[in-house]
Amino acid sequence: MRKHLLTLAITLALPAFAHADAIQAGNGIAVVQTQSGTVQGYIHRDILTYKGIPYATAARFMPPQKVANWQGEKLALTYGDVCPQVPMGGRSFFFAGPEMPESEQCLNLNIWAPKKNDGDKRAVMVWIHGGGFQSGASNDLHSYDGENLARTGDVVVVSVNHRLNAMGYLDLSAYGGPYKDSTNVGMQDLVAALEWVKANIDQFGGDPNNVTIFGESGGGAKVLTLMAMPSAKGLFHKAVVQSGAVEKIGMTLTPQKTSQRVTELTLKNLGVDKNSLAKLNGFTPNQINDAANKALKQTAEEQKITPVRGTGGYGLSWAPSLDGRLIPQEPVGEKYPDIAKDIPLLIGSNFAEWESFPLQLDLANAQKSNRFTWSEAEVNKRLQSKYGKQTEAVVNAFQAAYPNRLKADALYVDSFLRAPALKTARIKAEQRGAPVYNYLFAWDTPVFNGVPMSYHTSEIAFVFNNIQKMAQATGGGQAAQALADKMSRAWTNFAKTGNPNGEGLPQWDAYTPENGKTMIFDNQPEVKAHHDQKLQRLLAPNLNF
Repeated sequence: MRKHLLTLAITLALPAFAHADAIQAGNGIAVVQTQSGTVQGYIHRDILTYKGIPYATAARFMPPQKVANWQGEKLALTYGDVCPQVPMGGRSFFFAGPEMPESEQCLNLNIWAPKKNDGDKRAVMVWIHGGGFQSGASNDLHSYDGENLARTGDVVVVSVNHRLNAMGYLDLSAYGGPYKDSTNVGMQDLVAALEWVKANIDQFGGDPNNVTIFGESGGGAKVLTLMAMPSAKGLFHKAVVQSGAVEKIGMTLTPQKTSQRVTELTLKNLGVDKNSLAKLNGFTPNQINDAANKALKQTAEEQKITPVRGTGGYGLSWAPSLDGRLIPQEPVGEKYPDIAKDIPLLIGSNFAEWESFPLQLDLANAQKSNRFTWSEAEVNKRLQSKYGKQTEAVVNAFQAAYPNRLKADALYVDSFLRAPALKTARIKAEQRGAPVYNYLFAWDTPVFNGVPMSYHTSEIAFVFNNIQKMAQATGGGQAAQALADKMSRAWTNFAKTGNPNGEGLPQWDAYTPENGKTMIFDNQPEVKAHHDQKLQRLLAPNLNF
């Protein structure tokens, strides 16, 4: 039996001068034995923290392998390197995060765990970051910090880095040999991380038989993908998808004929012959991604693939390949995968999402000219410009769905993520297995007079109970904190039991196509039935939800 060092470490006498809010670190403090070796973290406000623990290692384009055992104590005090990125752009005042060193030695994870010597095993919540399948990291935003969620929710929080873009999804499987298992190595990384959690998390006070995966945007898409992967079955028991249900990226995936054509063109763009694939190791990740991004565009034009968002023309984004083996079926096709039948799902999106994002990129003007300053004539002109002959119907449906909102808010209501979330919820509910719960985050930030509204990623600070860490985005006020207490409690309740109901919230019934129940998170959360169904059918007429 492995020696459990956690109890020993956390019960060591601390210096008399140690302040309750001080970080406690030093010889013998927060030391834990993992299968690969001993790690040393630190303690802050009764939360054990470990950063940058390697969970796997991998050669370029190869599946992840177990980390070699190490001798002595490995310091786990700072975040590890993040995986090579393809920038998505769009940084703004509301998206705050650290500068992060990149390298291909990036398969690492972070853990926050309550320092309690009670012998209980706590629910585990594994966070999968956003950024599509091309960028992002476990510490991309300050809102991802797991300390407060671990403390207030009494759970163990884990966040993970994994390979992205061409470095994670260049499909070389057609060339066989050492590359036969190269498809979707980014998703294989996540499976390896969950295997590490199953094998080691009990040493940190977590319950390996009660693991929830949760993620936002691209992280939510990865959650959906994991639910369709036989290799991930049994490694998690509940799932949360925040603003991550999108067809072609997560709900449905890239056909292998497309992913293999992208690879063929990438090699051509790099001047690499299919019989000389070892030459790929001579290029930097940036060089490979430049060639691959060109190949994405070339393939989209050849195969007439429309972009995920209907912006006209042709376009293709990084996503896992539907390879028929690692991922044998669409995560959300016409029916939910049978292997996910017993996995409870919590899924939702935000009121504005990307619709208000252009305002953040032009705050100098947006703070002076916005929905609060426009005349009724200006509002009507903008509505007509956006919705054309549907304007009257959209406005009427919007005002019925959101009677307390401004008419101008109809300019920013999201359907790109809301309608697919409803479709996913319907298909999951029709499986007649574990329940699915649907939500809508509709809390508008007070910062910049509320101009950005409830934008993409804005709910994350509430889920993680990080209102103060993200004060520049949340305002840091009492209303925000009160809502964060309720939302984070709902998420941790769901992680513990599969049911998000709890103190401070109205009764939240599982979603069915018949009841259409959605929890609307605002200053006063409320549950409504089919409240925006008519509106969403106008905005997304081709989506069967």
